[in-house]
Amino acid sequence: MSNQPSQESTWISRFLMIVEKGGNALPHPATLFGLFALLVVIISGIVAQFNLSVVHPSTQQVIEPVSLLSVSGLHRIITELVTNFTDFAPLGVVLVAMLGIGIAESSGFIGSALRLLVIKSPKRLLTFVIVFAGVLSNAASEVGYVLLVPLGAIIFLAVGRHPIAGLAAAFAGVSGGYSANLVLGTIDPLLAGLSQEAAQIIDPSYTVNPAANWYFMIISTFFVAAAGTWVTEKVVIPRLGKYTGDEKPEEIRDLTSEERRGLKFSLVSFIVAMILIIWGLIPGDMMSTGGFLLDPETTNIFKSPFIQGIVTFIFVLGALMGIAYGIGAGTISNDTDVMKGMGKAMSTLGIYMVLCFFAAQFVAYFKWTNLGLIFAVKGAAVLEASGLGPIPLMLAFIFLAALSNMFMGSASAKWAILAPVFIPMFMLNGFSPELIQVTYRIGDSVTNIISPMMSYFALIVAFVERYEKNAGIGTVIATMLPYTFVFLIIWSILLMIWMSVGAPLGPEAPLFLK
Repeated sequence: MSNQPSQESTWISRFLMIVEKGGNALPHPATLFGLFALLVVIISGIVAQFNLSVVHPSTQQVIEPVSLLSVSGLHRIITELVTNFTDFAPLGVVLVAMLGIGIAESSGFIGSALRLLVIKSPKRLLTFVIVFAGVLSNAASEVGYVLLVPLGAIIFLAVGRHPIAGLAAAFAGVSGGYSANLVLGTIDPLLAGLSQEAAQIIDPSYTVNPAANWYFMIISTFFVAAAGTWVTEKVVIPRLGKYTGDEKPEEIRDLTSEERRGLKFSLVSFIVAMILIIWGLIPGDMMSTGGFLLDPETTNIFKSPFIQGIVTFIFVLGALMGIAYGIGAGTISNDTDVMKGMGKAMSTLGIYMVLCFFAAQFVAYFKWTNLGLIFAVKGAAVLEASGLGPIPLMLAFIFLAALSNMFMGSASAKWAILAPVFIPMFMLNGFSPELIQVTYRIGDSVTNIISPMMSYFALIVAFVERYEKNAGIGTVIATMLPYTFVFLIIWSILLMIWMSVGAPLGPEAPLFLK
C-alpha cells in the first residue's frame, strides 16, 4: 500500500479531520447527559412562562409544560434522584445479561468457539465465515474487536492473502454488522429499555421486549455477511493487491484437547437447556406437564414469561455454557473462578453505569416536564404535513442515525438522546417504537467502521499499523468506506422490502401501531 497517494491530500482525510475535531470537541457522553438534564430544567422554566399547550391525540387531554425551575421541581429532583437511576430500564437488563456473558468469556468459551468456527472453515468460505463470525461475536458485547479482528488478519496472512483484507472483513462483521445476530446479545435489552422509556412518554403502559427486532436481525445477519464477503473479495482485496510487508505468517494454533473437551461439555449443556426450554414452550395438552414457560391463561408464546424474561435466559445460557466449558477445559476449578468471571464483567461496566446515572436523570426530567410529549405532538404534525410516506421517513431517519454516529460513538448514548424525541414523534404518526429502534440500529451500525468516535477505532488503527507502517486513520477509513456504502444500501433495501411485506420485526413487534 506504500504506492497509494498521501492520505492527507485526499478528501477523505479532510473530511475525517473535520469529524475528528468535531467529535473531540464534544464533552464525555456522561457529561453531555448531565448538561442536557440541566438544560431541560432551564428550558422547562422558560417554556412554562408562555401559553403553550397541545392536545394529547389519544386521551384528548390538554398537555402543558411543567417547570422544574421551581421549589416543587427542586424537591422532585432531590427526592427521585436515586429511583431515576435504579428504575432506569436499560441498567438492570444489561448488568444481568453481562453476568452470564462474563462467565462465558472469562472461562475461554467464547474465544475457543470463535477460533474453531474460523479455523475449521473451508478456504473458499473463509471470508464469509470471518464476516459471519464477526457478526455473531456481538452477542458477547465487544469481544470481537479484541479477538476476532486481529485473528482475521493472522488467518489471511497464513493462507497467502493480504492481512489487512482479513482484518477489514472481521471488522466489517464485528462493527458494521453490530446490530445483526442470530441470537440475542447485550445490545438488544439495552436499546429496548431505552425505547420503552421513550414510548411511555406517549403510552405509560407500552413495553418493548428485548427480542423486538430479532426476526429482522436474524435475516440481516446473512445479508450483512454476504455483502461483507462481496466487498472484501471484489473491492478490498483487488485494491490492496499483494502483501509486501515485513510481517511473516504465524502458525495458527489449533484447539488443545482441553479446549475441545470444554466445547463438548458446553454443547451438551446447551442441548440439555434447549430441551428444557422447548418442553416448557409446548402446551400441556400436547406434552404432559409441559408448557410451564407459557402464559397460563392464553398459552401465547409471545406474551409468555420466556419472551418477557428473555434476559434471564441470556444470563442462564451464558453462565451454563461458560461453566460447562470451564469444567471441561480446566479453566474453572471452583465457584471462586465463576464469581471472578462475573466480577471481571462488572468491572468493565463502570463507565457505563456512570453514563446511565446521568442519562436516567435526563430521560426522567424530559418526561416530567412534558417537553417530550409537546415536542412529539408538534413534530408529528410537521411529519404528517410533509407528505412523505413511511419508507422515505424511515430512510431519512437511517441517514440521521448514520450521521450522528460520526460525532458520538456510543450506540446507547446516542439512542438515549434520540429515542425520547423521535419515538414519541413517530408513534403519533402510527409507527411502532420497534420499527424506529430497528431503523436507528441500521444507521448506527453502518457508519461504526468509519467513525473515529467509535471507542475501538484507535485499536483498529493500531492493528492495521502492524502490517502497514505508514497507515493511519485515513487508511482505515479508505479501506472500510466501501463496506459502509454497501451495508447502507443492502440494509435499507431489506428494510423497504420488510415494510412492504408488513412482517413483524420480532415477537409481538409490529411495524405500525393500531
